Amino acid sequence: MWGKRRSSRILAGFLVVLGGVLMYLAPEIWAGLAVLAIGVVIELIGITLERKA
Repeated sequence: MWGKRRSSRILAGFLVVLGGVLMYLAPEIWAGLAVLAIGVVIELIGITLERKA
């Protein structure tokens, strides 16, 4: 159980950081809006995983 919980937290932390990086690096054009949306979705998945852990 500890291994699953720890790996879930690591994955959640990675997803939150990855989402933040994508939101930060999104260019200010229409393609950037898609990158921003993907970053937000990834971050929300990471936050959800962290809450479940």
